[in-house]
Amino acid sequence: MRCGKNWLALMLCGFALAVGGCRTPDHATKPNQERAETMQDVYQFLKDAGVYYIATVDGDQPRVRPFGTIHIFDGKLYIQTGKRKNVSRQLGINGKTELCAMKGDEWIRLSGTLVNDDRREAKASMLDAYPELKKMYSPDDDNTQVLYFKDATATIYSFSREPIEIKF
Repeated sequence: MRCGKNWLALMLCGFALAVGGCRTPDHATKPNQERAETMQDVYQFLKDAGVYYIATVDGDQPRVRPFGTIHIFDGKLYIQTGKRKNVSRQLGINGKTELCAMKGDEWIRLSGTLVNDDRREAKASMLDAYPELKKMYSPDDDNTQVLYFKDATATIYSFSREPIEIKF
């Protein structure tokens, strides 16, 4: 795993997501209005972080696992997994998810609903962005799954400034 020295913080954030979310004081939830952040900023943060942790629900049990794929296609933010994995089954039952990642002294929480996109073009675009996955996946197999965020809210936190909220 490419977590480096932030592995403990990432694990703790993933655990916090699984048991009810990271808590911040009410006064710290105001978005920073200095710059209009976009979905592209969320993408870049996750891309730079390299690894993020995604939380799903399995019955009444939270599940958290590391992911590394993040991609923009057709104006939407996508992740990729395999349809044979438990995460795919869990998201099929309840698409609501939250993910968390750290980069330097900042961390991001992104929540929303993941929606399956079975179009070949979406799968091919993801695999072109991550050619190393072509050893395991193909846009034409029964296993490749790409999902995009719908009704997403990302919050970027730092100890040195107010949180930044981004909706898309």
